[in-house]
Amino acid sequence: MIRVGIIVGSTRPGRAGEAVARWVYDLARRRADAEFELVDLVEYPLPHLDEPVPPALGQYTKDHTRAWSARIASLDAFVFVTPEYNHSTSGVLKNAIDYLYGEWNNKAAGFVSYGSSGGVRAVEQLRLVMGELQVADVRAQVALSLFTDFVNFREFRPDPAKEKAVTAMLDQLVAWATALRTLRSPAPAVALAAPGR
Repeated sequence: MIRVGIIVGSTRPGRAGEAVARWVYDLARRRADAEFELVDLVEYPLPHLDEPVPPALGQYTKDHTRAWSARIASLDAFVFVTPEYNHSTSGVLKNAIDYLYGEWNNKAAGFVSYGSSGGVRAVEQLRLVMGELQVADVRAQVALSLFTDFVNFREFRPDPAKEKAVTAMLDQLVAWATALRTLRSPAPAVALAAPGR
C-alpha cells in the first residue's frame, strides 16, 4: 500500500502547522487506499545543511542525515504542510528538503498551505523545488486563510468546505504515487525464447 508522509513544515514556537497537519491526518485516515503518517520536523533537528558533498551523491556523513534519509526513503508520497513566510516557505522546510535528493525522486507531492493569502506563494516556490527533485506535484491544493480558517489568526478552525479540497488533493496524490511506484521498482526479468522456438 502507498505510504504518505504528512510533513509539518514549521518548527516555530506557537506554530499553526501542527494543528493543520493533524487535521489533514485525521481526514486522511478515513481513506482505505493509502497509509498516512505524520512527519514532524521538530523530531528531525537538522542543522543548516552540513554535509560535505552534494546530496545527489548520497554519501551522508552525519547521523541526523541518515535518520532523515531513512524516513523519507520509506515513503511513496508527501503532503507538505507549509506556512508562508515572506512569499516563500519556511527556512526549516527548505533546509530539510535540500538535505536529500534520491530519496525524493519519482514520488508524488501535494500541498496544504496557510497564511494571509492562503500560503499560495509558498506553494509556488515549492513547486519549482519539486521539479528539480523529480517529484510529481499534484495540481489540487489546500489554501488556508489566516482570516477565515483561524480565530484571531491563531486558533485553527477550518471552514468545513475545505475538507473537499483535502479530499481532491489526496485523490490526485494517491493516484500519482501509485503510478510512479513503477518507476521506482526494478524492472521484472524477461525470459527470452531461444531462436527458432
